[in-house]
Amino acid sequence: MKKTFTLTSLIVTLLTVSIQAQTFNEAPLITERINPNISNTKVFSFHDAIKDASLGVVNISTKKLSRMQRSPFMDDPFFRDFFGGRSMPQERLERSLGSGVIINKDGYIITNSHVVKGADEIVVTLPNSKKEYKATLIGEDRRSDLAVIKIKAKNLHPLTLADSHQLKVGDIVFAIGNPFGIGETVTQGIVSALGRSGVGINEYENFIQTDASINPGNSGGALIDSRGFLIGINTAIISRGGGNNGVGFAIPTAMVKHVVSSLIKSGKVQRGLLGVHIDPVSEDLYDFY
Repeated sequence: MKKTFTLTSLIVTLLTVSIQAQTFNEAPLITERINPNISNTKVFSFHDAIKDASLGVVNISTKKLSRMQRSPFMDDPFFRDFFGGRSMPQERLERSLGSGVIINKDGYIITNSHVVKGADEIVVTLPNSKKEYKATLIGEDRRSDLAVIKIKAKNLHPLTLADSHQLKVGDIVFAIGNPFGIGETVTQGIVSALGRSGVGINEYENFIQTDASINPGNSGGALIDSRGFLIGINTAIISRGGGNNGVGFAIPTAMVKHVVSSLIKSGKVQRGLLGVHIDPVSEDLYDFY
């Protein structure tokens, strides 16, 4: 019995040493929890930052007359008689809604190219106002999905552009726009990822991904940081049903500044060409190199 006890003790000792040899990175113990509301008369709020930024986000509505193909059946006398001799309408009025961001006091506004694409009329409504302004398309770049329009108005409230290179995953952000045409709306989230590409939305992609709610009508609106500075232009979402699923994308200001400057200057963006064909690196190529 004594030998058995000694062997058992040895095994237990070895197991104990083996377990103790494994180390982990352990967080320090929590010593304090802080509530942002440190007073019964104060609340934690970003109201001031959002209030100022909201003055620089506009609602955009567009009208487009699309021509409908004439039906060959209308050449048949029977069908013409069936419709009482009336001709089928050859044009259809299409309407769409979006958002835009004021970038200077003289009426220049950034939006998405897909918001104003093919529009016969672009109408802008300023925040806290029912007055409508007809906008002129200055230029658009469909490859990055950015466009610049201009309205005849003075003393507007432009947004301040922040350096999107300084963003970090986890930063608090707010999306401001006109979802579903219900009016200016603010939603909150964080930066979920940076430098998103290969999404298949635009030809040039370097998106800020966010879980701030972005819905139809938010396109062309502002993504701002907690200071109220512009960090991106809300552009698209990934959704199976058309609503927000917490996966939204914004074009960062680093790209916006370059494209918008070219559009205002010449109405288009000129890019360099390089005779290189790019393909994903396969496993065979990876092993070869």
